[in-house]
Amino acid sequence: QVQLVESGGGLVQAGGSLRLSCAASGRAFSSYGMGWFRQAPGKEREFVAAIGWRTSTTYYRDSVKGRFTISRDNAKNTVYLQMNNLKPEDTAVYYCAANRLALSKVGSEYDYWGQGTQVTVSS
Repeated sequence: QVQLVESGGGLVQAGGSLRLSCAASGRAFSSYGMGWFRQAPGKEREFVAAIGWRTSTTYYRDSVKGRFTISRDNAKNTVYLQMNNLKPEDTAVYYCAANRLALSKVGSEYDYWGQGTQVTVSS
């Protein structure tokens, strides 16, 4: 069992930065694939970024490449999402998720989810 708690969301102006954190509790965190997803009002949840247990493997959705960076610290059981040059279209609730089996871009393949943290980018 893994519990995930996100933090770091907030209100920021366009062009600004935020760093989201996801603290995980439970054993074997280092063996899980970790992902960030987001959901804007009236829209479906979408994949943002993922990182494998070997931190050299990462995936990003095209619209955040070059602006967002996912990383993890297995010693701290924490995964991060550094978000730079934020745009109003990045406004959403951001969710952290853990996958027991593999690195994935598909939300339904994740086993555990956090409660989400709101990110609002003003123009």
